[in-house]
Amino acid sequence: MTHQIHIHSPDEIDLFRASIRGFVEGELTEARVRAMDDRRALEPELRSQMAQLGWLGLSLPEAYGGSAAGVEMGVVLVEEVSRVFPSLGTLLVLWAMGARAVSQHGSDLQKSQILPRMADGAYALAFGISEPDGGTDALRCKTRATRTESGWRVDGSKLYTSFAAESDAIATLCRTAPLEDGKPSRGLSVILVPRAQDGVETRRMNLMAHRAACTCETYFDDARAAADDLLGEEGRGFKQLLSTLDEERILAAAMYVGIMQGALDGMVAYACDRVAFGKQIGGFQAIQHPIADVATDLEHARLMVSHAARLFDRNEDSSNAAAMAKLFASEAAARATDRGMRVMGGYGLVQEHSMERLFRDARLGLFSPISNEMIRNQIGERLGLPRSY
Repeated sequence: MTHQIHIHSPDEIDLFRASIRGFVEGELTEARVRAMDDRRALEPELRSQMAQLGWLGLSLPEAYGGSAAGVEMGVVLVEEVSRVFPSLGTLLVLWAMGARAVSQHGSDLQKSQILPRMADGAYALAFGISEPDGGTDALRCKTRATRTESGWRVDGSKLYTSFAAESDAIATLCRTAPLEDGKPSRGLSVILVPRAQDGVETRRMNLMAHRAACTCETYFDDARAAADDLLGEEGRGFKQLLSTLDEERILAAAMYVGIMQGALDGMVAYACDRVAFGKQIGGFQAIQHPIADVATDLEHARLMVSHAARLFDRNEDSSNAAAMAKLFASEAAARATDRGMRVMGGYGLVQEHSMERLFRDARLGLFSPISNEMIRNQIGERLGLPRSY
């Protein structure tokens, strides 16, 4: 499905980046971010602040209170925020994914009821896709939705549902028709299950990375949803989710570009401040070379992400570019933070410094929102190699 967005000039993008950086440097102090990371939760007022700035409506259609700014602007937003606080970057990625799903596949009623509230920060949508024994193999979904007189009954469980405990509804991938041999994608539907009910239980998971992103196990036991809580066409839920993947991967890649920038900033500052053997350690080649490698990887990753975003915004095929950007940026972020730890030595392990958090947060990108092994499989298949999964 094509989408109408505003194409922005380089000057507009630079101004937007500067405005985000001003907010980040003024509001997201290291002490505030560390407190949220330790508490494993975002401050509720952050959502209101971002809504007032128009960030939560960035990708929403103008008719519903958004600015239809496109993924290229979303990349800038996610990167700049993730430079300091990747957990908040995760929220922005999921917000864009939810906006895309409802905008493209929602009914007129769903759009009118949900999208303006998303733009205002008053409605949060989580995604329930992965299951305990399924992981990346979402096609083997065991969560079931059964029709009732008033709508749907949902039973099953999901894993790694970020922000589920803080959501208004969970976009839940459910099997609504029996599994067909050879065609497991058929019979899967997405249902917007209201979270605040007895049939839905969320349990926070204590993850090492992105600790403030409120990642949950979610259980549905006779959970109820109205008939018009079905998102899109019944039985085509998996195809609907596929339509959101390119944007998700591009924005996830931008998050890891932000982590790389944060790591590079920390490495350079430390190498200039730290004195050993009578000189700044930045003057030693053993320190300069890993910093130069990180800067080179960062430039490469940022160009890949920008290229994928431009293709997406121009309604061109961005699938391969999005996959490659996510793969490279996440691997490069892990390398960057590892090098950052080596440059900073024991100081990098101290929680008061951002490098410790960025090192942890970078590790999630190797297998989320999809494992890099699966990304490589998909790239190989697009190159004409036999399908390996």
